[in-house]
Amino acid sequence: MFIALLVRWALLAAAFAITSWILSGMTINGGFWSVVWVSAIFGLVNAIIGTIVRLLTLPLIVLTLGLFAIVVNAALLELTDWITDRLTIDEFFWTAIWAAIIMAIVSVILDIVVGAFWRPRERPATA
Repeated sequence: MFIALLVRWALLAAAFAITSWILSGMTINGGFWSVVWVSAIFGLVNAIIGTIVRLLTLPLIVLTLGLFAIVVNAALLELTDWITDRLTIDEFFWTAIWAAIIMAIVSVILDIVVGAFWRPRERPATA
């Protein structure tokens, strides 16, 4: 279980690195460890605050067929930008929205690629 958590963290860090490389308005100041730090902060923000915000905005997310989830993810990226000085996002509306979209696409692609080569061992069922 711990290995799976580390793999998910590495995938999130890779998604941040690729997104900041693609998107000119999003920068991560520093090297490799800055990307790891930003992904750790975003993971905590997403797990704690993101869960609460998604539950509160669930009717709006359902009403917009999930499109409002992009706005929620953009707001979480902005909150991460506010918490750490290593992440810089220029504008909320365009840069954060595009960053949320690109990170979602990159994360899905990385998850598919890594999932094809690495699967955690499943435990046998016990009766």
